[in-house]
Amino acid sequence: MLELLLMVVGFGLVIKGADFLVEGASALARRLKVSDLVIGLTVIAFGTSLPELFVNVTASIEGQSGITFGNIVGSNIANILLILGVSAVIFPLAVGRGTVWKEIPLGLLAAVLVLVLSNDGLIDAGAWSGLGRIDGLVLLGFFIVFIYYTFGISRREEAFEEQSATKKYNTSGIIIRLIIGFVILIAGSRWVVNGAIFIADALGVSKSLIGLTIVAVGTSLPELATSAVAAYKKNAEIAVGNVVGSNIFNIFFVLGISSLIRPVEFKAEYNVDTGFLVIASLILFVWMFTGKKHKLDRWEAVVFLIMYFGYIAFKVVLQTKGI
Repeated sequence: MLELLLMVVGFGLVIKGADFLVEGASALARRLKVSDLVIGLTVIAFGTSLPELFVNVTASIEGQSGITFGNIVGSNIANILLILGVSAVIFPLAVGRGTVWKEIPLGLLAAVLVLVLSNDGLIDAGAWSGLGRIDGLVLLGFFIVFIYYTFGISRREEAFEEQSATKKYNTSGIIIRLIIGFVILIAGSRWVVNGAIFIADALGVSKSLIGLTIVAVGTSLPELATSAVAAYKKNAEIAVGNVVGSNIFNIFFVLGISSLIRPVEFKAEYNVDTGFLVIASLILFVWMFTGKKHKLDRWEAVVFLIMYFGYIAFKVVLQTKGI
């Protein structure tokens, strides 16, 4: 019963933590004279990816490859379909040209890269399939390039417009809000995940399904809360930048670190989920050119949500049939 109570409290903490984080990050963008997109792609994306990092490091040390892959792939699918879906329903998300032609394609590249690097057995029959330490170094190499590019955005920023809706804080106020936001998000997410696992165990649901669904959604709660709050405040760049940046962080950084700690075994059935992630990433890119250009409309968001819950139902059916 305590787990359920903490789960409810955890949801409240996640929402409040996201509010602190968005306010602090927006104020930081104002003070540093950089765009909200840069802050969303770096500070917020890294902070909201910490739950995935903690879960994956633990899973790698214990040799739980299923959780390692399931958490990242499931989280990234949830980020695109569930989180952007919810956020765009709240407020249609219009983004800049750079996000459409650079950040979103980079997220797609990350998904494709995992699919290719993990399937050694398809290229060389009988070879071990998975992410070895060399693969981990390749992923971290892409991560370094991404960080270099992101900070390059701030130097190439053509113009900066002050947003009157953003509250002004002094330096200590910004730092306090960012720290409180991160801490509350992580603590709240942990309680929600523990509660969800408790419920799943009580219902007899398998741990492999938990990795791709409950744990993945649980560790994505910071992204969900942050992007939803940002969308409510009509800050589309943080809402989208947080999701795209988090997906890139999850694959290049989190999976890269996980592979260095212990090579991650990849089973053939994981291709269904990784392939679905590639498809979701591709659809996100294509939809930037439908309807109003460079904008995720509400009808597209609804389709995303239908796709996500359809995916969850598909996984549950497979699990029920023991596939």
